Amino acid sequence: MANTSPKPIDDIGLWLAGFTQPSVLIELAALAVCVALAWGLSWALRNALRMTEEKTSVLFGRRLIDGVMFPLALLLLAYVARALITQVVPLAAFRVAIPVLVSLVVIRVGVKVLQAAFTTAPWVRALERTISWLAWLAMVLWVSGLLPVVLAEMDDISWKIGASTLTLRTLIEGIITAAAVMILALWVSSAIEARLLRKASGGDLSMRKAVSNATRALLMFVGLMVALSAVGIDLTALSVFSGAIGVGIGFGLQKLASNYVSGFVILAERRLRIGDNVKVDNFEGRILDINTRYSVIRSPAGRESIVPNELMVINRVENFSAALTRVWQTSVVSVAYGSDVERVSQLLLQAVDEQAAALKEPAPQASLSAFGADGLQFTVGYWINSGDGTEQLRLLSLINRRILQLLQENGIDIPYPQRVVHLHRAPREEPASGP
Repeated sequence: MANTSPKPIDDIGLWLAGFTQPSVLIELAALAVCVALAWGLSWALRNALRMTEEKTSVLFGRRLIDGVMFPLALLLLAYVARALITQVVPLAAFRVAIPVLVSLVVIRVGVKVLQAAFTTAPWVRALERTISWLAWLAMVLWVSGLLPVVLAEMDDISWKIGASTLTLRTLIEGIITAAAVMILALWVSSAIEARLLRKASGGDLSMRKAVSNATRALLMFVGLMVALSAVGIDLTALSVFSGAIGVGIGFGLQKLASNYVSGFVILAERRLRIGDNVKVDNFEGRILDINTRYSVIRSPAGRESIVPNELMVINRVENFSAALTRVWQTSVVSVAYGSDVERVSQLLLQAVDEQAAALKEPAPQASLSAFGADGLQFTVGYWINSGDGTEQLRLLSLINRRILQLLQENGIDIPYPQRVVHLHRAPREEPASGP
């Protein structure tokens, strides 16, 4: 097999001249065939795995050529085509195509994994651009033949750390290795999380979320250890820093560590679950998500609150969905003095009975609850299945409107505020009589 490594920079003119040869058309035709085969293979795999365009994944992305599968399949097919063509014609186009495809695969893997693992993190975009620029820079150095020269220069830059000598090339290769291992760990953990959380709800969703968070933390830890070992760092030396790390957690990172531990405690105990209606620190709403550091609660009005998990553990939390699946709701109305008490109670119960959302068992109750300053005060109470605040408010409005309609139809007045004012006349003064 002919040597396919990049030529030295002095021969770059001869290498570029290869693009003017007629044989380059054979390479371009082979690349076109590889593109068609890679597209067909990606399409077949996506259909076999039932991945639609609405589902974003690392392998396939939102579009067919948007994920990792298409450039990866194209790279493998290009290697096969290069091995076949190099026996017939000298290579020119493949010397550019292979580095470009390798850079494209690296960019796609890094970007797609970061998007899947950290969907809302603001720093992801900057890290994606960094990966793209570094990958394309490495491709240019590779194609131009400058990469071996740059690596040799990096080997000459070294410094001594303890008993070992570290070069700039070793440091960069270690960082790249650590980044690759961490991205692989994030990829695996994101795939496990997506499978665990698929079609899960309620308490099952909370438990799966806990397993997903624990799995991601474990894979990140193992990936970090593997990356450090690949770089050549002795892991036993890390024990020297354990005391300093403990002191740091005890002082500066105490709150952060407490929130992470509280997140695992909440998910493990399952007393608070995703979807529950809760009240925390005078904020009431539904739990949308429980992360390792904080929980997201949305109110019926649409406002979202980011609550540190520590507050969910050390403070009193009212869970309206934990104990009962039913909620007791009441409506209060005042009628004029002199109204028929029994008739008013019947009308209140009728207004409740007409609503299907109000439970018939236990039966609703209506009672004369107070003698108000302006009239008789009645309270009607009923049980409903627990739902969000919007459903409860809608049912309360329907019942109140029906109560108002029934009272008006039966001639029962809802009194306006009344005040009795007593006027006292001052005694009339008699005019003084003359002498």
